[in-house]
Amino acid sequence: MRKPFAMETLRFRQERRVLQFATRGALDRAHRNVLKPIFLRAMTQGLPIGIFDSGVGGLTVYRALHERLPGERFVYLGDTARVPYGTKSLATVERYAVENARFLARHGTKLLVVACNTASALALPAVRRAVSIPVVGVIEPGARLAVGRSSTRRIGVIATEATVRSRAYAATIARLAPDAHVIERACPLFVPLAEEGWADTLVARLVAEEYLGDLRSSGIDVLVLGCTHYPLLRQTIQRVVGEEIQLIESGEAVAEEVAQLLQERSLSACARRSGRERRLGDDLDHFYVTDAAERFARVAERFLGQAPAVLEAVEL
Repeated sequence: MRKPFAMETLRFRQERRVLQFATRGALDRAHRNVLKPIFLRAMTQGLPIGIFDSGVGGLTVYRALHERLPGERFVYLGDTARVPYGTKSLATVERYAVENARFLARHGTKLLVVACNTASALALPAVRRAVSIPVVGVIEPGARLAVGRSSTRRIGVIATEATVRSRAYAATIARLAPDAHVIERACPLFVPLAEEGWADTLVARLVAEEYLGDLRSSGIDVLVLGCTHYPLLRQTIQRVVGEEIQLIESGEAVAEEVAQLLQERSLSACARRSGRERRLGDDLDHFYVTDAAERFARVAERFLGQAPAVLEAVEL
């Protein structure tokens, strides 16, 4: 299972040796000064994008990134041994998030996406201090998209208990639109419903009615799906809140922000690999989990349409 990723790593090591040779005496100083940043930029552009989540929910963000950036490779870490994060303390979430970030940074990623809403809400500053690569969370992109699409400035947010308690969405929306009114709601049962494949069942509909039924008369015109599992229940949620309320998925907003950041920092992969059509979970992307790899593969198939081709269990 490790072979494709190992081969890519070997290729980058070989390129690094070429760079070292070219910049140590084989060329005069003037040429070295010109070529070194070119080599370094080319090597960095070819590195994958790292993504981590507390489990499988971040696959909705991976899917959005894969569709928006088909020329990029991805390394995904699902911390399945310690899921869920939504009921953990701030200190615990910070520690888990930093460990995840450092693991992905050590595997040669050029940019890190914190796909977990809870980790984005509670641990993003700690993650940014821990690694030297650009870090993108899901809270601000999702909040920005919601503000941009709301005409009434009444915005709903559904998320895990920890994300709601943090009021990260409310604070970010208030900063972007001080006149906005935010209604937040914790929906903890949505996660197991999504993972068990019960998203479109009567049980899911009854749970959604219990959580969200009163939002129909609340005056909101957009509803942020503030957990990466929730897009799997999109149809059920939409039926409960009504078609007049627009649902906002953070994956779409994150993918757009990452695309802009790669372009601004000249980190985009140079070109799409010729003769190779990308597919979700193909062997150009590497997936790690901290436990229950077989279950992850089974649930991932519900998220992606197929199980990941390269999946490996690791200890952090």
